[in-house]
Amino acid sequence: MKKYKQLTSGQRYQIYGLKQAGLNQTRIAQKIGVDKSTISREFRRNKGQRGWRPKQAQSLCDERKQACINGKQFSSDSWAEVDRLIREDLSLEQVANRLELENELQISHEIIYQHIYADKQNSGGLHQHLCSQKPRRKRYASGQERRGMIKNRVSIDERPEIVDQKTRMGDWEGDTVIGKNHKGGLVTLAERKSRYVLAGHIRSKHAEGVTAVTTSLLSPHKNTCHTITFDNGKEFAGHESIAAELQALIYFAHPYSSWEQGLNENSNGLFRQYFPKGMELTDVTEEQVQRVVERFNHRPRKVLGFRSPHEVLFGVEIRYTKPSLAVALRS
Repeated sequence: MKKYKQLTSGQRYQIYGLKQAGLNQTRIAQKIGVDKSTISREFRRNKGQRGWRPKQAQSLCDERKQACINGKQFSSDSWAEVDRLIREDLSLEQVANRLELENELQISHEIIYQHIYADKQNSGGLHQHLCSQKPRRKRYASGQERRGMIKNRVSIDERPEIVDQKTRMGDWEGDTVIGKNHKGGLVTLAERKSRYVLAGHIRSKHAEGVTAVTTSLLSPHKNTCHTITFDNGKEFAGHESIAAELQALIYFAHPYSSWEQGLNENSNGLFRQYFPKGMELTDVTEEQVQRVVERFNHRPRKVLGFRSPHEVLFGVEIRYTKPSLAVALRS
């Protein structure tokens, strides 16, 4: 078996010339004196938006090599802490910045990615905790609203401007996540300033159950519940009962205007990581739902300066990392 060697900068420019001359990957490999899989891998790993170019390819290769060198500077204890945070389903950026925020470790998300890639090559499972959300496009209907009108609803147009500014606690957005074949679901709520989320399991999408769960979820936050903005689903037909119980003002977004509840839409996308669209939610337990909610609320967010929603909502500071990391690195 031939020993694998990385391509040099000179070889990359030679490959470029042969490629421009119209040679295929097999012929290029023969001319360069490498296996054809080396050429295939080179074109796949080191191409940019404008295709494969020798200068850019060399730069990408150098960056990965430097990331590998830097990664070896960290102790096994440091990597164990990184792994622990990854298994909490934090993004690579969240892991890197939270470690820096707590003065524990300065590490780039690129180095963490290389670490996860190496772990995957060794049959590890860290990559399974990466959240890869594909862009979604919703199909919006035109013409008349088909879902029916909710009695006595108040339009988002009448909502106070302070809600848009996100300068105070207590302005919530509400929606539902429904299981496959409309079997089971969740009521989800998100506080606009802190990004704090609440969720509760529902057996069906009927207004009576949604009203009860919504009221139950927000009752502990009654003193900081000024407004709630729902979409136009008929499940929120009991909004007047919710408003009376919580002494809050309730508004409704325009039909087919999900961007008016952008925070809640984003939160629902995160819930789908744990409760995917092809899953019936009838048998989901409340304990399972609350475990996911706990994870979200203790996940550091970039928009919050890598503090967590829990820290922001309750005005507390929580240490997420082990305090010995920085000491271990210096010793």
